[in-house]
Amino acid sequence: MEANEYPGTANLREPRVTNNAPEGSAPTDAGSPAVSPILCIDRDTAQDREQLHLHAHPEPMLTWSSTATLVGSVAGRDWLIPPGYGLWVPGGVEHAGSVLHTGEMVTITFAPNRGPLAWTEPTCFTVGSLLGEIITHLHHTAPGDRTRPAAETLMFQLLTPLPPHHIHVTVPTDPRARTIAEQLVAHPDDQRELAAWADHVHTSVRTLSRLFRAETGLSFAAWRTQVRIRAAVSMLARGTSVNATARAVGYRKPSAFIAAFRRVTGQTPGTYLPQLP
Repeated sequence: MEANEYPGTANLREPRVTNNAPEGSAPTDAGSPAVSPILCIDRDTAQDREQLHLHAHPEPMLTWSSTATLVGSVAGRDWLIPPGYGLWVPGGVEHAGSVLHTGEMVTITFAPNRGPLAWTEPTCFTVGSLLGEIITHLHHTAPGDRTRPAAETLMFQLLTPLPPHHIHVTVPTDPRARTIAEQLVAHPDDQRELAAWADHVHTSVRTLSRLFRAETGLSFAAWRTQVRIRAAVSMLARGTSVNATARAVGYRKPSAFIAAFRRVTGQTPGTYLPQLP
């Protein structure tokens, strides 16, 4: 683990999954520069099946998955955090987590009640190329570096919650359904239907269908569509074309992808593409 620590936090070291929701603004002393609300930035490789047990702490935290696939359990809800996404957990909120697929992740710990964000609930967000570069810059830059205040300000400006129609994906807990879910999260273009998956996990189509409905509230087909569209949102936000995104998440025809995208989000894929100046 690589860590960039800030003044007064020598022994602070909370595990992974995220938190993010500072309140108010960073205090200042008369005639002195603003105090950074960031306590610590940890960059680490999340390992398959790694677990973070349920706990809470007063410091809000933000977790960004650059290449890992994580699940954060916060306030009785499972939050899927695939590459390109992040999760903010307010201070004092109980949370746990697990790693579905190994990869790189960053956790930023904030001082309680000292920061420009005001997210009082667990909040998902996407991390585009610019925000990712700024977080990386902050991790590699000493706390007293003259570029830090401007970089932190820009980071907070770019941290925006996903819209209300954001796609939440529930991850099933039954080992058979979860095996399928993990593979589809990692490979949303997988074309196997329920019968093939039933053979793969040595159960029946009827059992799998019941499990997905009971544990996610959706049919298998609807759940897979949610996974595909969520993966597509991240790709589109990074500037991937609609056609390339459609193929990457398992749609052979862009028209079918656009129809599914509009059905799930209420908008067209182009809405999520970066806006040119």
